[in-house]
Amino acid sequence: MTEKKLLFFILLLLGQFALAQNDSIIKLEELVISDVYLKDNQSQSIQVLNDSVISKNQPSLTHLLNYNSVIYFKEYGRGMLSSVSFRGTTASQTAVVWNGININSQLNGSTDFNTITANDFNSISVKAGGGSVIYGSGAIGGSIHLNNDLEFKKQFKNDFRASYGSFTTLGTNYRMVFSNAKWSSQIGFSYNGSENDYPYVGLYTWKGEQRKNTNGQYYTAGLNVSLGYKINAASSIKFYSQTSNTDRNVSLISESDTKTKYVNGFNRNLIEYVGVFNKLTASLKSAYITENYQYFGDISNDYFSFGKTECVITKFDFGYQVTKRLKLNGVADYNHTKGYGTGFGNNTRQIGSAALMAKWNVNPKWQNEFGIRKEITDNYESPLLFSAGSSYVFSKLYTLRANFSRNFRIPTFNDLYWEEGGNPDLKPESAYQAEIGNVFSFKKITLSQTMYYNKIKDLLRWVPGDGGIWTPQNTDRVQTYGTEVLLEWATNFNKHYFVLNSTYAYTISENEETKKQLFFVPYHKATASIAYSYKKLAANYQFLYNGFVYTRSDNDPNEIIDPYNVSNVGIDYDFGFFDSSKLGFQVLNVFNEKYESLENRPLPGRNFNIYINLKF
Repeated sequence: MTEKKLLFFILLLLGQFALAQNDSIIKLEELVISDVYLKDNQSQSIQVLNDSVISKNQPSLTHLLNYNSVIYFKEYGRGMLSSVSFRGTTASQTAVVWNGININSQLNGSTDFNTITANDFNSISVKAGGGSVIYGSGAIGGSIHLNNDLEFKKQFKNDFRASYGSFTTLGTNYRMVFSNAKWSSQIGFSYNGSENDYPYVGLYTWKGEQRKNTNGQYYTAGLNVSLGYKINAASSIKFYSQTSNTDRNVSLISESDTKTKYVNGFNRNLIEYVGVFNKLTASLKSAYITENYQYFGDISNDYFSFGKTECVITKFDFGYQVTKRLKLNGVADYNHTKGYGTGFGNNTRQIGSAALMAKWNVNPKWQNEFGIRKEITDNYESPLLFSAGSSYVFSKLYTLRANFSRNFRIPTFNDLYWEEGGNPDLKPESAYQAEIGNVFSFKKITLSQTMYYNKIKDLLRWVPGDGGIWTPQNTDRVQTYGTEVLLEWATNFNKHYFVLNSTYAYTISENEETKKQLFFVPYHKATASIAYSYKKLAANYQFLYNGFVYTRSDNDPNEIIDPYNVSNVGIDYDFGFFDSSKLGFQVLNVFNEKYESLENRPLPGRNFNIYINLKF
């Protein structure tokens, strides 16, 4: 396919839907989103990926979001470290929120998306734009929300999935849901692992032998428990727990490199009480979160460096319905984090914050949101954060929305305390963002277009210092701006069902001083998926296009990663046993594209996956 034909294809498939992604091939019950602020936000784009969408993708959160959202991913090889760029920002400027709690690493400020299994959650949401007033540090480009939504109704459901694929790749996932009018529970476990020894497309040794991904073995295992008890009609208590461990070798650039290994894990526990008393709503959350890693510089010996953090979070949220159209929320939280490791010693950090938010519905068509937040800590001086948003429904065909906010990202433990160059005098990154969105709906088509501008100051970068030691500094000012176009179309003819979803993002992210595009930020990214079903047979096609990216800050045209497009196809058949019993087959990278998202880190060529999915 020539580049002109490719761009024409992308333009035909511009966009994605505005507020939720639904698979009309499978009829689903309405999902209750556990994060009330995410549910109530009307002035920003929120994309909900439900169970049926999650099941059509590979288990890693990287694969799900890469093929179904505008977010750009940079991978150090299949199953290796995976980081994001959302609206042209850095990996640590996208917040990951687990059941309403920000879980970005306290060590480096970001999240490795290849350590998270998408099937562990029954809904995953993508919110574009700033959200620091609600979710705190890192919510500059946007936020990813991982939800275990509990429902209080009579049901008993089991969902088991097992898969086997190329490169000795094995995956299993099980989730049980049991609930009634008083109790609700979800219990699940997952495992995904691979020898990961895939051949590199078009790359050979000097002897003429095809090169392979060496030292790339990995596995991720997780356990999830969610419990809820409805005390009475007005109050409930919920408990969420998640434990995960990832053990992986680090793929080699050269076969002569020393083999290394990286082991990391986390444990998250959250208890929440919610009570509704006439016009007053009270919510209390308390969480205990740990994360740890071990890095083996040479897997032939037992020496490793390590790091660990322990974090306690307490959050109070009081809401008051002043009038039928006006609601106020006051939020106070306290965060105590202890971190220790071979690189940054033993340190603690305490953060207290207070926020005030208001939601004002002028009338059924016009809704407004306002918020302010201030943090207090002895490690840095936090700016006053604010947000304001509005949406207006002009007609069934057109809705206008707008949002303006100030957001931030705090220095991490590595930034502040790293023994070879940490800087305790750092400022938080601060960003002002404005966006305008247009949503068009006509019959079975939904089209959304958003324009945004983001101005970031005091960007944290590690730069060379005295004696050649690298140290973090607040150096750069960055501006990002662009547009996102989102489209959904679904229809059926008798028993033939069709669904089309697609996304397109055009992104400028440049250093204000040099006017150069930030490296590893593509100007263009597009995705598309087409699904078809007839009776018990279903098929789908996925498409991903990433434009070229610079790999150096000076935008050297000789130092780029070439654009690439990757296609996946899948088919499954429901044999009708139990509630559902599907046998499926997938071909990934069906055209055997040679591509990589990071230099010298090739991703797999054509490969296969077979799976069985039982629901009973």
